[in-house]
Amino acid sequence: MRGKNKIHYSGLARKRLRLRIGDKVAVIAGEAKGKGPLEISKVLPAQGRIVVRTVNMRKKTLKKTQENPKGGIREEEFPIDCSNVLLYSDKLKKGVRVKFEEKDGKRIRVGIPCGTVFD
Repeated sequence: MRGKNKIHYSGLARKRLRLRIGDKVAVIAGEAKGKGPLEISKVLPAQGRIVVRTVNMRKKTLKKTQENPKGGIREEEFPIDCSNVLLYSDKLKKGVRVKFEEKDGKRIRVGIPCGTVFD
């Protein structure tokens, strides 16, 4: 059966991410493993993916249009899975796991081994 194994994402089935736009992250898996600190430019919670600057660069072809009569090729950042990155701690100079703590009625993200506050 074709299409049986496809995953369909709806707005209701969102994955709760601990990452936000502008966070600095360290890549821990994939082609860019060991890179960091890099900045998150886009978060896609429905798919559980993020777009990180200068990671997973791919070439995308452009159709011919009136504004661009020749067409062309553009290099673009594509999403990676959120499990392939860790928040970057300036204290330890590496990626750290995160837990949530309540402080003054707000949930804040705290690095587990170092206690770095990310909010």
